[in-house]
Amino acid sequence: MSTRIAFIGGGNMASAIIGGLVKQGLAPGQIEVVEPFADARARLQQQFGVAAQEHAGPSLASAATVVWAVKPQTFKEAAAQARAHVQRALHLSVAAGIRSDSMAAWLATQRIVRSMPNTPALVGKGMTALFARAAVSADDKQQVERIVATTGEYLWVQQEQHLDAVTALSGSGPAYVFYFLEAMTQAGAEMGLDAEQARRLAVGTFAGASELARASSEPLQLLRERVTSKGGTTYAALTSLEQDNVKSSFVKALHAACKRAEELGDEFGK
Repeated sequence: MSTRIAFIGGGNMASAIIGGLVKQGLAPGQIEVVEPFADARARLQQQFGVAAQEHAGPSLASAATVVWAVKPQTFKEAAAQARAHVQRALHLSVAAGIRSDSMAAWLATQRIVRSMPNTPALVGKGMTALFARAAVSADDKQQVERIVATTGEYLWVQQEQHLDAVTALSGSGPAYVFYFLEAMTQAGAEMGLDAEQARRLAVGTFAGASELARASSEPLQLLRERVTSKGGTTYAALTSLEQDNVKSSFVKALHAACKRAEELGDEFGK
């Protein structure tokens, strides 16, 4: 990757991508960040050696790709400041909720890829979904893939509205995992383990089960049934969960998250 890349916003997600790019050999001098907060600029400069400035300026014109890593409520204002300098660039957004139609209007370009990453990107284990507008070329898509691959896995969706479902499933998904880990850790402590033992067992179990699911082509239901002997301990736990309608409540919760993702697009995309 030999082209210049600019980041609008220098928070956690931008830092994860910048860190991955630098590890892959992209020179810090090829990266520019626009970040309004002085402390964040200083951290980026110290940690990665990249140039960081407070406001968008003419130097952005040399960037072949612009990564939008701003909060949804500030995207429109940031786009207005940068628009004159970045119309020739490929644009990759990691901002939740902002639809590509809004970005195209604000930036006066159709070369836009919208993405939905998640926080495991911070440790190189992210899961990112991508949607490209029609004007995005095959070469553009390859450039986006090279950038996103530094944070973990990725997949393309063909309809932008599917990103709302992605937001509910994998974008918010780490919080669900942490929620269950909290419950498992609490239960372990209540049953006599110390807090660190319970946490280590819970986290290790989630990691191992996820890796087993990744490595297997068999249905998740079959993997679950293999651990569940009728009348055994797992059966007792799952029966309790079913009696409390945990699965249906969890599915309902994801639909609520998807609905909220749609609302955010309406709210901040005007």
